[in-house]
Amino acid sequence: MFAAYAARIDAADPLSGLELGERPEPVARPGWSVVTVRAASLNHHDLWSLRGVGLPAEKLPMILGCDAAGIDEHGNEVVLHSVIGQSGHGVGPDEPRSILTERYQGTFAQQVAVPTWNLLPKPAGLSFEEAACLPTAWLTAYRMLFTNAGVKPGDTVLVQGAGGGVSTALVVLGKAAGLRVWVTGRDAAKRDRALELGADAVFPGGARLPERVDAVMETVGAATWSHSVKSLRPGGTIVISGATSGPSPAAAELNRIFFLELRVVGSTMGTKEELAGLLSFCATTGVRPVIDSVLPLDGAPEALARLAKGEVFGKLVLTP
Repeated sequence: MFAAYAARIDAADPLSGLELGERPEPVARPGWSVVTVRAASLNHHDLWSLRGVGLPAEKLPMILGCDAAGIDEHGNEVVLHSVIGQSGHGVGPDEPRSILTERYQGTFAQQVAVPTWNLLPKPAGLSFEEAACLPTAWLTAYRMLFTNAGVKPGDTVLVQGAGGGVSTALVVLGKAAGLRVWVTGRDAAKRDRALELGADAVFPGGARLPERVDAVMETVGAATWSHSVKSLRPGGTIVISGATSGPSPAAAELNRIFFLELRVVGSTMGTKEELAGLLSFCATTGVRPVIDSVLPLDGAPEALARLAKGEVFGKLVLTP
């Protein structure tokens, strides 16, 4: 079957390790399902995999892709939950959890195999392309807001960084849930797009805000960390799910954190139950993922190059 896969690891030039070509079809085994992929979406995890983060060389070649929607062997339209081993189903109780492509072949292919437990019904109102955007970036945003931030309707949330898959999800989900959403970003065009999505206000990166916020959604890391801490009201919460600009800020701001009793909460992906909640939320409210572009599977190199350069607003989707 045709696939886009990591053939080599290169931390300095990750895209050089990407290849397109034929790979073995997945083999059915007890407790697992083979899904015909109708759409798969890109994540920064795919770039990190090409750099060797979470993907050791002995696992190569590895088909990339965490997220997908498709049709299972029984003809059901399904969405994949990409955290393998959360429950032990299909892998045994002692295997540590992993994200698809860290141990098992991914979704940038015509077919993918996952534990049957990891499949959820695709709501009829969502296209395959829309559903494929949800299991990583949108699930991450859903957990950040509704499980870890401790916010309620009417609260003000600051989203650091306009344009990425998680940040656009945070804007759309936050507005649908009755939050006041502010967004920062270096790019004026992306700030304008955030306003179109429903953000209540946008600001250049690092700008002084009109007032302190109840929670900050932090995915940028070192470049925005100090601003995030200084933007919080006393007792507020930073939820951090990534560090695309690096994990080591110049100052940890520890004095401000303990003196103002700020909460710093780490957030990674989400559970199958939270993904079911997100699917229901989208089906009920009419919220839909923001899709930048849909490309054929052989457009994976172009899509990953755009993602690496930050030339994206919303999600990039591949269709086999």
